[in-house]
Amino acid sequence: MKMYILIKDNVPDKLVPVITAHASLSCYLKFETDENMRKWISGIFKKVVCVVNEAEFENFKNEENHIVLTESSLDHREVCIAFCPREEYPKKFKFLKMWTPQNI
Repeated sequence: MKMYILIKDNVPDKLVPVITAHASLSCYLKFETDENMRKWISGIFKKVVCVVNEAEFENFKNEENHIVLTESSLDHREVCIAFCPREEYPKKFKFLKMWTPQNI
């Protein structure tokens, strides 16, 4: 069981840790009564942070049980989607690229 967090590829690296932390908490608060969330929070809360482009971001907004986050320091643009944890995700999630900092 894991939570997927998708971050747009144009978000500055320095903001990603804070945005994903907020995403995880926001997702928990939105779905705290969901059976999958309760199971996830009572175990090892695995999270997968992936990077997506604008088109992919818009496509993933059509999936169920998610929350979209905006960032005030980026003119309140949508920057992240967090999905309520579950055992199985649609196949397209398996092809996502893991986020890694670009400015190493």
